[in-house]
Amino acid sequence: MEQTKGLTAEMYKAVVAIVDERVKEIRVTREDFSALRGAVLELAQAQTRTEEALHQLARQVGALSENIGFGLEDIARVVLPGYLERHYGVKLEGPLGAELGRKFFDVEGYYVELNLYGEGVRDGRKVTVLGEAKSRIHGREVEKFARDVALVEPLVEGEVMRVMFGFYIHPTAVKEAEKRGILLVASYQR
Repeated sequence: MEQTKGLTAEMYKAVVAIVDERVKEIRVTREDFSALRGAVLELAQAQTRTEEALHQLARQVGALSENIGFGLEDIARVVLPGYLERHYGVKLEGPLGAELGRKFFDVEGYYVELNLYGEGVRDGRKVTVLGEAKSRIHGREVEKFARDVALVEPLVEGEVMRVMFGFYIHPTAVKEAEKRGILLVASYQR
């Protein structure tokens, strides 16, 4: 028997046969490659359609959120004047009458928007209501509102009443509001 690097000729032929068989099993044919390429192209097209659908859904959710926000502001404009008068003795009057409206404040070229603004009186003293309507109020929303109000307060007259109105008020919002002197009112409160 002839030896090839420590293998007999028979063993060498057997190893070569096994390796050849395995190579045949894993070899990708041109048809297999074309089929695989087609599948990858289909997946890429499906991914593009999915991304487009997600983008459209995000736009629709954004529009819905904006509509809910405006609806909540309308509810706040109806509920808050009576609530403030009954619970805090604040009677809204002024340029908007007994209403709350949206107002933009120019703070050194930077505009701060508050969607609940009104002027009124309490015990013969002028009161300015600065407020924000948010569907869900968490501590971070209270912090942001407090920063905005701090910029606006020097621009208004009288006592300032800080108010946030929403459908849902999280316990973190209650803690932040207490620290910052902000009144939280839920839509179901009367």
